[in-house]
Amino acid sequence: MMEIMDDDEYEYVERLNRSQQKRDLAELADAAKALAEQDSATLANIDLPDEIRTALLAAQGMKNQARKRQFKFIVKLMRKHNPDSWIEITSNLKQQDAEKSHQFHRVERWRDRLRQDTTNSVLTAFMQDYPQADGGQIRQLVRNANKEQAQQKAPKSARILFRLLRDTVGD
Repeated sequence: MMEIMDDDEYEYVERLNRSQQKRDLAELADAAKALAEQDSATLANIDLPDEIRTALLAAQGMKNQARKRQFKFIVKLMRKHNPDSWIEITSNLKQQDAEKSHQFHRVERWRDRLRQDTTNSVLTAFMQDYPQADGGQIRQLVRNANKEQAQQKAPKSARILFRLLRDTVGD
């Protein structure tokens, strides 16, 4: 006699299709490459297992096929440790890089506007936005930078001005 079993007795196991698995692995590989592009100080500040940190630092000095093999190894290690967290870590790093880039460009624009201004209206606006800045020092550096440019000398004052503005805007 044959027994008929209900479908309720069987549990179906869902597994990702191969295409989705490949996309997930590619995403992890991109995360590994993004982490490998970071300097050692940044990697030290990220909460990484030691074996992954060591593998990432090793990958930085490799080329071609060795680098490809190393990234496959890194992805294998990453899969052992919560794969979703790696995507989150790299997205945070990308956001921090974007913020740094935005601030850098903002400082560049201030520097360029200050150097092109002849009426000191830009300096006044800068001082309103950043009252802790030393207006006299900025004015002197702008004057020296413009003088160096006119004499075709090295832009020493322009670099000092940029650093001063970066430190002021960054605070």
